[in-house]
Amino acid sequence: MTDDLIRLYDAILERQGMDPAASKTARLFASGPKKIAKKVGEEAVEVALDAMSGDREGVINESADLLYNLSVLWVALGIHPDEIFAELRRRESLYGIAEKLPKLAVSGGGNGA
Repeated sequence: MTDDLIRLYDAILERQGMDPAASKTARLFASGPKKIAKKVGEEAVEVALDAMSGDREGVINESADLLYNLSVLWVALGIHPDEIFAELRRRESLYGIAEKLPKLAVSGGGNGA
């Protein structure tokens, strides 16, 4: 899976500087990080809705859209997938692969959000 995500990331990275008229991905970059983040949120909601309705194929299709838009956001923000993978490995060493860090540990305190 990591190879697939890296290939997707690299393909998206190549389109970052393209003419927005030539590529959907380039148009998304031209819309800016806020619009890209909104697309990530929309796709995440679509995955959740399909999961709640038991639509397995919908979850698969919308998950692919989510990973695409998330990868566009990473490129826009200068985040390489290896940074995400490193964070997953760090969490695995602390809590196990199937656990998420408590919000307090991630945020350093505060409101827990």
